[in-house]
Amino acid sequence: MNKINVAFVCVHNSCRSQIAEALGKLYLSDIANFYSAGTTVVDRINPDAVRLMEKLYHINLEETQKPKLLSTLPQIDYLITMGCNVECPYIPCKIRTDWGIDDPTNFPEEEFIKTIQLIEKKVLHIKSEIKMHFN
Repeated sequence: MNKINVAFVCVHNSCRSQIAEALGKLYLSDIANFYSAGTTVVDRINPDAVRLMEKLYHINLEETQKPKLLSTLPQIDYLITMGCNVECPYIPCKIRTDWGIDDPTNFPEEEFIKTIQLIEKKVLHIKSEIKMHFN
């Protein structure tokens, strides 16, 4: 099976989409290429996301990723929006879904961790989605 391109899209590409990209690369890089991007970007990844991803998974987001615009994405097969409560622009893809995950910015640490764990669970489920739609 050829690798497909999966993109996680969020408004600022600073938190949820960055976490999802990192976890996709960690768990499923053998079957897909993972990207994240935003409609606008901030100058850095959310510091709490950086700290907690290092603590929980030993992934240093600041070394491996940066906020990016949608225009940097390659052709996408599977597009996942994170639930930004805004209309995301049209991006050509074979499958599009919205995860509807609230932004954990400014949440207490335990709530932020719950959001990371929810993203992890959804990322792990992508494997069956890829097998169902792209084989």
